[in-house]
Amino acid sequence: MEVTLECQKRPEGSKTKALRREGLIPAVLYGHQVTESVELTIGVKEVQLLLKKASANKTIIDLKVPEISWNGKTVIREIQYHPYKSEIYHLSFFSVSDS
Repeated sequence: MEVTLECQKRPEGSKTKALRREGLIPAVLYGHQVTESVELTIGVKEVQLLLKKASANKTIIDLKVPEISWNGKTVIREIQYHPYKSEIYHLSFFSVSDS
């Protein structure tokens, strides 16, 4: 099963606590270019829907980042939760090759 997700590039200098108060989850995309990672934000509702359909390291996600004009296949590598609340704190995506 393949899932599609669109996210935005995180503004430079933005604080993660402020993003979470605005209803955004910080995320990182690794491997879309050899040495570069991209900081992203995704809406809380989109993340909740994504995690109902996808599981870490198994589901291919078609990720779109319009600000850097990048589309590609990724997997969720890590999901971080708040230590005692049931809130999602951070997602890590890894790009996978098309082959």
